[in-house]
Order: sequence, then structure tokens, then C-alpha cells
Amino acid sequence: MDSPNNATLPYGFLLQGFSEFPHLRPALFLLLLLVHLATLSGNLLILVAVVAVPSRPPMLLFLCQLSAIEVCYTLVVVPRSLADLAAPGLDRGSPISFLGCAVQMQMFVALGGTECFLLAAMAYDRYVAICHPLRYAAVVTPGLCAQLAVACCLGGLTVSVGLTAAVFHLPFCGSRLLVHFFCDVTALLDVACTQSYTDELPVLGVCLVLLLLPSVLILASYSAIAIALRRLHAPEGRRKAASTCASHLAVTFLHYGCATFMYVRPKASHYPQRDRTLALVYTNVTPLLYPLIYSLRNREITATIRRMLGRWPRRPLGQSESV
Repeated sequence: MDSPNNATLPYGFLLQGFSEFPHLRPALFLLLLLVHLATLSGNLLILVAVVAVPSRPPMLLFLCQLSAIEVCYTLVVVPRSLADLAAPGLDRGSPISFLGCAVQMQMFVALGGTECFLLAAMAYDRYVAICHPLRYAAVVTPGLCAQLAVACCLGGLTVSVGLTAAVFHLPFCGSRLLVHFFCDVTALLDVACTQSYTDELPVLGVCLVLLLLPSVLILASYSAIAIALRRLHAPEGRRKAASTCASHLAVTFLHYGCATFMYVRPKASHYPQRDRTLALVYTNVTPLLYPLIYSLRNREITATIRRMLGRWPRRPLGQSESV
């Protein structure tokens, strides 16, 4: 029998997951399950709260799309990871077909790319709100928001198809063992038979475009915002305007920081065990943090959630429910 390090699967790949830590798998399963349920509950609550807001400004519509992305994002990766952790007899890992691996990676990249473009759209919204407040209602209309939402999805889908084609165009030979818990780009590059750095250029090029184009738009928007804030003489107005950008900047730095560190680097700098640990964080923790960062700083969302929770029926202790 082949060892895990020499596993050859001509029909697909073998996801190692955390099979080398059998004693930690129950605790890890419980932890990921709790985080997953909290992520789904928090994002779904925000979606319901946005729908319940009587008048929805554009930023809430973008927040609604962000929460929907995070729900889908975590569903692409986490359920299979939980199933692999709970399944007995997977000491060598969990097999996944070639097509299944490509589909999982394509969906993962599509959602991540959509989020990149969505953050750029949200930066543009902040730019118009601060730099052209009198024209905001006329410029950022519901129709424009819908167009931007569709454009973000199409952009993420287009980039994901290109990146998936670039990765799976590489030859895979020898071991098909992915030291990962899902079909991530870095894990697939580690088992690809690339002979030189130029073989990886198409993959790195697509990753760079995905991150560079939205980041340039975000940088341009915040450069104009910074200039506008310097022209404000009232400290209170400057503080209020800066506060509206704080949530978006926090999410942007988290998202682009993780993505840049993980994907815009050559294969020689990959460390599979470290990359797997980092991926565990950004696929489980960040989908929970992003909407929370926004919702906790948004008065309309917090007020709506409080009203929704305030309507929850409460009974005194010891009082039974009437039938």
C-alpha cells in the first residue's frame, strides 16, 4: 500500500485535511461546526434585517450582497470539511474527483473575486457620499446598485473560469495528495509538475489582475476621499465622514491582506501546512467577522436587529406555554 506522501490517484485528488491529527479531529469538528453555525446565523440575520429596513440606502444593499457572498463562501468549503472530519476511516485523506475539485475551486474563486469587486463598488459608494453628497441620491440609484451587483458577479465568474483553466491546464504527475482540506489554488500548484517559474505565470497573472484592478479603484476612491476630508474645516464633520469609511477599510485590509499573502507568490515560497492553517482561518473566521464589522457600526442594521429580537416572545420562568 502506498504511503500518503506517495498517493497516486489518476482519477482525481486526495484531500489530506487534518487526517494526520486523529486525536484533534473531534475537537476541531466541534469548533468548526460552532463557527459555521454562527457564520450562517449571523449573515442570515443581517440579510433579514436589511430586508426589514423600510428605506434601504445603497450601502445596505451592498452589505446584503456581502452577507449573501459569505453564506455561499462558507457553504462551498466548510460542509465537506466537517463531513471529512466526522467520517471514520479517512486516515489517508478524502478522495475527490478531478471535476469535483475543479468545480469547488472555481466556485471558491468566483465568490472571492466577486467580493473583491464588491469592495471596489462599496468604495465608490463612499466616494460619492463624501465627495459629492448633494448628488449622491441622483448618482447612486437602486438601478446603479443592481448594475454594480451584477457586474461584480460577472467579474468574479469570469476571473474564476480563467484561473481554473490556468491551474488545471498544468500537468499533474506523481503524488495527487493535497495537503489541504479543500481544492485551493496553492494546494494544486504544490502538486503540479511545473518545471520553471514561467509555468506559473498565467496563474499568478490572473491572481494579480483579480487583486490589482479592484485595489486600484479602491485606492483612487480613498485618495479622493482623503483630499475631501482635508478640506473639511469642521472636526465633527470630518470625524463622521471618516467613521463611515472605517468599516469598509477594515474589511478591505483583511480581505486583500489575506488574499495577497496567500496567492500572489511563487510556488517556491509555499509551505503547505502553514497555508492550510491560514486557509482554515480565512475560510471560517473572516466570513463571520466581515458582516459583524459592518453591522455593528451601522445604526439602521443594529436598530432593526434589536427590534426583531425585541419581538421575540418572552415568558416568565415557570410559566408554561398556553395551548
